[in-house]
Parts: sequence; structure tokens; C-alpha cells
Amino acid sequence: MPRDHRPATSVRVLLAEDQGMLRGALALLLGMEPDMEVVAQVASGDAIVDAAHHSRPDVALLDIELPGISGLDAAALLRDEVPGCRVLILTTFGRPGYLRRAMEAGAAGFLVKDGPVEELAAAIRRVLTGETVIDPALAAAALSAGPSPLTARERDVLNASADGAVVADIAARLRLSESTVRNYLSSAIGKTGTRNRMEAVRAARRQGWL
Repeated sequence: MPRDHRPATSVRVLLAEDQGMLRGALALLLGMEPDMEVVAQVASGDAIVDAAHHSRPDVALLDIELPGISGLDAAALLRDEVPGCRVLILTTFGRPGYLRRAMEAGAAGFLVKDGPVEELAAAIRRVLTGETVIDPALAAAALSAGPSPLTARERDVLNASADGAVVADIAARLRLSESTVRNYLSSAIGKTGTRNRMEAVRAARRQGWL
């Protein structure tokens, strides 16, 4: 049987969402649940771990696209630094690659934002009992899509090139030689079936590989 994560009192929830109106609405709706309390709200990925250390939530509800570090990177940090906190990813972007990365980061669930708040509240309760909760359609898409073909270094180089940086700047930023950067870019372009690095960035983002 899975380990029971349920607290003795109300479920303590941390919200990480950069859109203030949506964050406030979620906090209000979850706060109306008789067994839930929103104990922290943050608007950037960089603030998540500190807020979790301070408020000690039972569940962290994280968006992916956040200023600073992403919700996926924050999930991995929470797994290591606040292991008693379960993580649910809640995002607009139901991309198969995001789901795989969320699971690798230790997330207990992955839901898209178009569902009713009752389903979200139910998912929070379920992860506290040790369950993993995943949007069914997204789970099927992730299985059919397969894993990301990009290596960690190829992802790093694509991310570094997303703002249009030249090879020399990417090499300096990642402490690689320019020839190595070119090799990684060439490999990533081939794996994504695109014509250049900017197309490769866009294609990888559509799949949730970046």
C-alpha cells in the first residue's frame, strides 16, 4: 500500500502561478474546500522553495511557465529539499514531453488547467494518499510520443540559443568550445527534423522537450 501523506488537519497548499487573477481565483476556490488551506502564494519559480521551507505545505501546485526557474525545475528542488511536500503540476500546456519531465522531477500529478476545481481538489486529496494523478488524455499522448530524443546537453544548447545568441556567446555561457556547440546544435536540428536552430527550438518546445 502507498504511504499515507495525509495531514492530521487541513491540507496545506502552496500555489505557484504568475497570473495574479488566476492565482487569486484558485486560492479562493481551494480555500472554500472544507479540508484545504492555501498557506502560500508565489508568482515566480525562484520563490517556490523558500516559500515551501517557510510554510511547510503538504502539496505544492505548480505552473510550468514561470518567471525564473520553471515549475518542473522547482519540482525537482522540492523533491530534494522539502521531501514531505507532494507536487502537482497544473498547466495550460498539455505537452507529452512536459509530463515525462514532471515525472522525472518527482511530481505526483500532472493536470491541465481546463478542468473543474472539484477535480483539482480531488487530485490533491489523492496524491496525499500516495497516488499518482495524471490527465488521461495526456498520459495516452505521452505514451504514443515516446521519450525526448534530445540529450541533456542538446537541451542546454537549444535553450541557450533561444534568444538568438550567437555560437560564441552560447559557448561562453555553457563553458563549451564553439565546435562542440555547433555539433550539439547540428545534432538537435537533425533529431527534431528541422532546418535550423530556431526551428529546432520551436519544435522542441511544442513537444515539451525544453
